[in-house]
Amino acid sequence: MQEFLEKAKQWLTPTFDKETQTEIQNLINNNPKDLADRFYKDLEFGTGGMRGTMGAGTNRINKYTLGKATQGLSNYLLENVNKPQLSVVIAYDCRHNSKKFAKIVADVLSANNIKVFLFEDLRPTPELSFAVRHLGCDAGIVLTASHNPPEYNGYKVYWADGGQIVPPQDSGIIGKVNALDFSEINFNANENLIEVVGKKIDNAFIDASVKNGTLSDKINRNNLKIVFTSLHGTSIMSIPDALAKAGYTDVNIVEEQRKPDGDFPTVKSPNPEEPEALEMATDLANKIGADIVIGTDPDCDRLGVAVRDTDGNMKLMNGNQTMVVMTDFLLRKWKQENKINGKQFVGSTIVSTELVNDVANNYGVETKVGLTGFKWIAKMVKDFPELELIGGGEESFGYMVGDFVRDKDAVTACLLACEVAAYAKQNGSSFYEELLNIYVENKFYKEHLIAITKKGMDGAAEIKKMLSDMRNNPLTMIDGEKVESLSDYQASTKKNIITGEVTTIDLPKSNVLIYQTESGTRIAARPSGTEPKIKFYFSVNTSLDNTENAEKVEKELDAKIQRIIKEMNLN
Repeated sequence: MQEFLEKAKQWLTPTFDKETQTEIQNLINNNPKDLADRFYKDLEFGTGGMRGTMGAGTNRINKYTLGKATQGLSNYLLENVNKPQLSVVIAYDCRHNSKKFAKIVADVLSANNIKVFLFEDLRPTPELSFAVRHLGCDAGIVLTASHNPPEYNGYKVYWADGGQIVPPQDSGIIGKVNALDFSEINFNANENLIEVVGKKIDNAFIDASVKNGTLSDKINRNNLKIVFTSLHGTSIMSIPDALAKAGYTDVNIVEEQRKPDGDFPTVKSPNPEEPEALEMATDLANKIGADIVIGTDPDCDRLGVAVRDTDGNMKLMNGNQTMVVMTDFLLRKWKQENKINGKQFVGSTIVSTELVNDVANNYGVETKVGLTGFKWIAKMVKDFPELELIGGGEESFGYMVGDFVRDKDAVTACLLACEVAAYAKQNGSSFYEELLNIYVENKFYKEHLIAITKKGMDGAAEIKKMLSDMRNNPLTMIDGEKVESLSDYQASTKKNIITGEVTTIDLPKSNVLIYQTESGTRIAARPSGTEPKIKFYFSVNTSLDNTENAEKVEKELDAKIQRIIKEMNLN
């Protein structure tokens, strides 16, 4: 506790403003436990950048932690990018303090003689990724905490290619940040270097989204009835306009959730992975007989899709299912246009469904599989310039079409999901039936995610122990199936549990474990990069002889997953 106290007392010096000093002094006097949580570590860049709850302290999002990150980024840019005038574009979402934080970040960059393009108002994260390349910037920053609770905010850094920072830039920037003292942050803005941007970039982004997300002039878009909700987030700035420009005329917006609001008053969590978050949208869909529901998270990089099942009920697709259907649709279109020539690939991640690999293989297209997080799919585009990315997705409800945006992009993905639904409808099928046909042609894959929250110092220790136990005392049986292999991405090894053979994993190190049985059952475990959680990903599969048996087979796979969860004492 003394160590945290000494660290906290540094925040009582004149480097920090009076408001911050008062907040810290109150914690020292009245709340030592909260003080410890605020200072026991520094916020770090994870899979989604720097994200945390707002407040004073090194383990919080505030003027000084953001200022330090930005000063470190400025120092790195100035030392590593040889240009007469560096430039950075900044966007922000609907969260509390996002606009204020964006201006603070702009001030620090401009104080370091870096040109800043600052969006006039909240904008989707994918538009920021697009704007980096559109404006020819050296980096981009977005202030967002994605789907985290209202008390959170965050900071993501993008490089000149429009993708989030990856090696070597990430460690280089972090090194610069860690080498700084808070007193070295230059907050003295040069307003002449801050240019406010907006509509012109919006128009270019929407035009590009429509070009990439609409694939045929033979699709009757007037015939698709859509319900859309922005869940109080930034997508309201882009998706309605994109749908209209693409030719969708029957778009019904959930009005109660239209207005951007950092409190997200109508939902427990603004997370489109949660059925509850889309409840108002599915209620409206049932009321008006809509074909498809689209909901996006606050910064508009992920989308939830609900469609009619074979009984006519609205069914929320999981991220794996959506990415498989959209990837298959893209590949089919590419094949029809004779564009597949061995120089294309599909992007996925190690915790996403293996079904997408099977689907791509059916079309003679390779799937490149990277670590969790879209920055690794963006890196694939950079690492393989001779290849074209058709599309890329991950289980956590993210997708990108092509590479004009180098991050998950709910705007273009929304257009593509509607394209699939409209095309299927006019051909006597549906989005859901397209999924079932893929299962029949390949296998029925069912995935399930459990996220267990463990807050604070004690929680971090518990998460560490859970992963250590799984690493050092590996499972040998899962639901009666022999474990064939354990992949340890931290150690970069894949061990065959049956033969003892060890092979090397050629990916950057990451704290992820994946068990696989002889029958193809998979369990992955990893700590969240953005929240105090440990995540377990379950994947099971079996053959499906025809679509009529889908419900029965799905129940069997669901029961299998529940048995595994019980066996692992995770329920």
